[in-house]
Amino acid sequence: MEVSSINRFLPWWSKIAGKMILNRLPVSYSVWQRLGLFRHGAMDQAAYALGVFDLHMARTGLQDALAGKTILELGPGDSVACAIIASAHGARATLVDVGHFAANAPSTYLPLISLLKAKGLNAPDISHCETMDDVLAVCGAEYLTHGLNSLATIKSESIDLIYSQAVLEHVRCHEFLAIQRECARVLTLEGVCSHQVDLRDHLGGGLNNLRFSRRLWESKFFVQSGFYTNRIHFQDMASLFNQAGFAVDVIEMRSWNVLPIRGRQLAPEFRDKSEKVLNVSGFHVLLKRR
Repeated sequence: MEVSSINRFLPWWSKIAGKMILNRLPVSYSVWQRLGLFRHGAMDQAAYALGVFDLHMARTGLQDALAGKTILELGPGDSVACAIIASAHGARATLVDVGHFAANAPSTYLPLISLLKAKGLNAPDISHCETMDDVLAVCGAEYLTHGLNSLATIKSESIDLIYSQAVLEHVRCHEFLAIQRECARVLTLEGVCSHQVDLRDHLGGGLNNLRFSRRLWESKFFVQSGFYTNRIHFQDMASLFNQAGFAVDVIEMRSWNVLPIRGRQLAPEFRDKSEKVLNVSGFHVLLKRR
């Protein structure tokens, strides 16, 4: 059985302990990636990456109007698939992450090229590419890996569409508002943001992350252990979007039928939150500048 399969059956507390230990071993990210640990999403899987792209385009109504547009993906994770897909639609992509996690080998992207061609799209020719940088050059795309600092280098009102898939919940609390303000700055007046947010704990699909005090959870040791989420619930995140200058349109809301944690198991700072607030497990929002 693969590590990733075994990982699904481990209790949440063992995942925390295991990641704390494994994340400090002298092993490269690419090795952990192959083992299915510390992965940044599944964007290196062609069908998944295209499905995510198509979902956001459909929800923004831009699926048939991408030619000439500039797209910004926040947190592309393990691939630069967005750059290739955008190019196939006649658009240009800028990808922003907090580190260099994307696969470098052009062969990684050949299944995506085949899938795009099968759908009748004008996929870019990467047959001569030797590195990921070559792929980006063919697509007219850029890959920026310094998070908030990278966003600050992008020209104001130069982006038509910003999207993210299960990324915003990983943004550090102290940077969340600043990142949203940068997104509002770089977005055109007619532009739109599309964000799918997953509020589950990313440990066992519950709210086990709310068991810990803010001081411990936001500590450097915890943050750098590979399971961090910012624990910003829907209402507060919507408020931060507003503070950044966005009008918020909630197009999907997901909730648990039964709250997956008992009140006495919550850290003190979360015990005053209503069950209605805590019960939201995820949502999809569209944001436009006010």
